[in-house]
Amino acid sequence: MGATAVIERPTTSPSATASDTSGRNAFPDHEWVPRLNSTGARRDDAIARLHELLLRAARHRVTRMPQAAALGAARRDEIIHASADTATLSVLSKLDSFEHRSRFTTWAFKFGILQAGVEVRRATWREREVPLDDLGPAVDAGLSPEAHAEGQDLASSVRQAMLDELTPYQRRVALALLVEGVPIDVLADRLDTNRNALYKTLHDARRRLRARLTADGLLDATSEVTP
Repeated sequence: MGATAVIERPTTSPSATASDTSGRNAFPDHEWVPRLNSTGARRDDAIARLHELLLRAARHRVTRMPQAAALGAARRDEIIHASADTATLSVLSKLDSFEHRSRFTTWAFKFGILQAGVEVRRATWREREVPLDDLGPAVDAGLSPEAHAEGQDLASSVRQAMLDELTPYQRRVALALLVEGVPIDVLADRLDTNRNALYKTLHDARRRLRARLTADGLLDATSEVTP
């Protein structure tokens, strides 16, 4: 976008969506990419309009995320503007990937939606501990004695399989994502990695666990593994 580009920050309605073409964003859809790829005042105006669109997208997402309510109005507003700023830069860096399969505004709107979701999850987990090593309780103590005994046996087998078959890193990732429910964006930040790398690690961990539990007669070949 360039160091001299100025992004306007207008007040927007939380009910606005990508289909809202009123106001400043009302020039023809086919003009977006040429304008954003131009220079001077024409490009600056297009960037300001894009940022306005992504502000609406971010606000639309944040106001519909229940976990954002606890952050407070000031923090939510910071997240909305930061998300729009980041999403604007992302759109500008990916203009060549726009394939005209949808309206440009629909395509760009998704960047604001996704970025706002990431920022809210990061904010809500910022002060929370992410358990990465504890295998946790084996089974729900509220079950009947018979069910508890069966569950204890299965849980012990899964725990042992995780210790035997997974690397410490795979175990940390599987526990955080599958047991603790840590958002993958948050875990990626904590482990200094990215989503794709975590998805691959989780896939490999599931495959190893499935093979071990199948060999032990605890799963059939088509069963899914959830620690």
